[in-house]
Amino acid sequence: MSLKIALESLGCSKNLVDAEVMLGILKNNGHRLTSNFEQADVIIVNTCGFIESAKEESINAILEFAQYKEKGNFKILIMTGCLAQRYSNELKDEIPEIDAIVGTGSYSKIADIIKRLTEEKNIVELDELDFVYDETLPRYLSTPSYMAYLKIAEGCNNHCTYCIIPKLRGKYRSRKIEDLLKEAKSLANQGVKELVVIAQDTTRYGIDLYGEEKLSYLLRELSEIEELKWIRVMYSYPEALSEEIIRVISENKKICSYFDIPIQHCSDRILKLMNRRTTKDDIKQKIDLIRKNIPDAVLRTSIIVGFPSETEEEFDELKEFVKEVKFDRLGVFAYSKEEGTAAAKLEYQISDNIKEERREELMLIQQKISLKKNRFKIGNVYEVLVEEKLEDNVYIGRTYQDAYEIDGLVYVNTDKELEIGSFVDVKINNALEYDLMGVILDESC
Repeated sequence: MSLKIALESLGCSKNLVDAEVMLGILKNNGHRLTSNFEQADVIIVNTCGFIESAKEESINAILEFAQYKEKGNFKILIMTGCLAQRYSNELKDEIPEIDAIVGTGSYSKIADIIKRLTEEKNIVELDELDFVYDETLPRYLSTPSYMAYLKIAEGCNNHCTYCIIPKLRGKYRSRKIEDLLKEAKSLANQGVKELVVIAQDTTRYGIDLYGEEKLSYLLRELSEIEELKWIRVMYSYPEALSEEIIRVISENKKICSYFDIPIQHCSDRILKLMNRRTTKDDIKQKIDLIRKNIPDAVLRTSIIVGFPSETEEEFDELKEFVKEVKFDRLGVFAYSKEEGTAAAKLEYQISDNIKEERREELMLIQQKISLKKNRFKIGNVYEVLVEEKLEDNVYIGRTYQDAYEIDGLVYVNTDKELEIGSFVDVKINNALEYDLMGVILDESC
């Protein structure tokens, strides 16, 4: 029986890849995919369970779609992803409208689960978290046609004390290089120009499978794929970011000089409490190494404020570090106390008000840094990937300095009709805190 299926994917890009595999499986099984949830026979919510705000978003989405079911608009409501893995029993009891709960190790069974739901209800499918992504599974891209994610590994071995991911995704498991290259070539043949390499920690790639770091080798091989224009690496923990990886990025024009290195803090005491295997000096040396070898490198990081027992002095140290380093991109998160993590048991938990005050204070510091950096770009010419037409003569796009749906945009004024997914040279003539404005180079006079 062919059903109309709609899927809502929440959370990170790694979760999105799982959703795309589910969509591919369902399409290959004769089901029809739709973006109209009100017309769907089946709604799948691929949830995130990383921090409190993500959990709330996932629950709210489930409750919203449950209302559709009460009106008789669709037959089956399925919950997949990290929140399903984490709270399967509670969700089954508290939201009876959910027909199936599918864990992070079971999404490849989605077509069989839907078939079973025609005869049974209240299915809970939680397989062991030791699988590696099956290369034979189809994938239906939900990103724009010109970009796609390449998930090179699953799970995580870092065991940061604030993070629940190892319990939801299992241990770190690298995919084989030959399988990744095959998938990347297939994506390029489909028209993908920007390939975004992702994992919970991309710098650990290959250690479990080959006994040594293989990210640098993989990047070299990916850069040989002629159709690709940009290769962007995300989620690179600074602890394992080697000189070899930096050198490979510096030597290959296709690999964006973009370093996403989540440091989370700079206080040695807090880093130790977080179980981060680094120090403030180590982080600074790694940043200096990047900037020495790649002067135009863009550095993005994420920071957690309000970690248990974080003192005013340690927060002041963090503010000074941010002012000194001047990250190009910075995400700041208030610490989220997650049950099942070691940090949740620590003494001196900090109030939500103080955490939010610290978050806002740090973001204001970064806002000034970002505006100053953007103003220095006025007069420069950048290659821009065109993503959307806003109105007559106005488009938006990104430079290599900006990751999809994360960083800033470039507003492009032009009299020309630009093709979405094309690359154009843009001269910057104005700057905002996070975005840039410019004109097509040959129109800049």
